[in-house]
Amino acid sequence: MPGTVYLIPTVLHDDEQAVQTIPAYIIDAVKNCTVFFVENERTARRYLKKLWRNMVIDDYQWHTIHKAEEEVQKTFIANLQQNKIIGIISEAGCPGIADPGQLLVAAAQSIGATVKPLVGPSSILLALMASGMNGQCFQFHGYLPIDNVERKKKLKELETDSHKRHCTQLFIETPYRNNTLVQDMLQTLQPQTKFCIAADITAATESIITKTVAAWKKDALPQLHKRPAIFLLYAG
Repeated sequence: MPGTVYLIPTVLHDDEQAVQTIPAYIIDAVKNCTVFFVENERTARRYLKKLWRNMVIDDYQWHTIHKAEEEVQKTFIANLQQNKIIGIISEAGCPGIADPGQLLVAAAQSIGATVKPLVGPSSILLALMASGMNGQCFQFHGYLPIDNVERKKKLKELETDSHKRHCTQLFIETPYRNNTLVQDMLQTLQPQTKFCIAADITAATESIITKTVAAWKKDALPQLHKRPAIFLLYAG
């Protein structure tokens, strides 16, 4: 039988409060693993040391996922076929959710390996929970186009679709472009459309606020430059 894959959640923010969102049973899963496939080896090692201070990092095999290229997948499958227990760790949140780890999970499923998803913070779900928007129908779109004209066009498309299907639309941006995205949304969306800004989720500086576009235009906007954030709109 092939080995087992643990999908190990990690923190959304690098502060002590964020670490408290990781359930204690994650340490038991880490102790079972002999190999780790991680998005960023340096931060993954530091994170696991925070969880389990007695962990001897060099006792484990480490592989970097990158974009789960063909060679990485071959190495991953070879380890599973040797009946090894593997942990997958993404850079933030839950592996396989808006994350290249999904390709390794697909590879594990293709050979009949056991995949164990573990509970942890997901910015997509936490933002949706706190937004007050429709949680029965929602879509995550990742990054919107960089080009200003194309981005505004995409925003209008998402707003139209939200109105038609009563669907919450979620997306992210590179942190240093957050403020530009917010300005584009306020210029593009209809006044009655609801717009949620969720920043620094699980951190001490967490802020999750939903207002109509009209209300956001009247109030002071949060400073989002270089802050991890996720954005939601609802026009249903």
